[in-house]
Amino acid sequence: MKGKQKAPIRVLIGKAGLDGHDRGAKVIARALRDAGMEVIYTGLHQTPEMIVRTALQEDVQCVGLSILSGAHMTIFPELIKLLKEKEASDIVVFGGGIIPKSDIVKLKELGVREIFPPGSKTADIISWIESNVVHR
Repeated sequence: MKGKQKAPIRVLIGKAGLDGHDRGAKVIARALRDAGMEVIYTGLHQTPEMIVRTALQEDVQCVGLSILSGAHMTIFPELIKLLKEKEASDIVVFGGGIIPKSDIVKLKELGVREIFPPGSKTADIISWIESNVVHR
């Protein structure tokens, strides 16, 4: 008799703010889907409130934000705050984009688990998610 199969990891990939470049987010979403994860992509111009609402409705285990606009020190902290307010701080938050190393340190102190800069390999992101997200 085979053991119970784990449900796929559910990931939300979001684009918050006025950033209109989503090629990287779509590449990551497709790679995660190809790796067997269930991926919800929010599309462009979402607010942190919209992303948190979708994350809760879709019962995701992690949220990945792609930010290229320079608004990372506003958007990530707001997202983390909203998740805490909704008692959903167990949702793992990670991100990617053009973020200075000094800001990455600050974001991690606020609760962002990992930042993947441009050029990160999709295999590394997949492996990180599989190692850092609790399967259901």
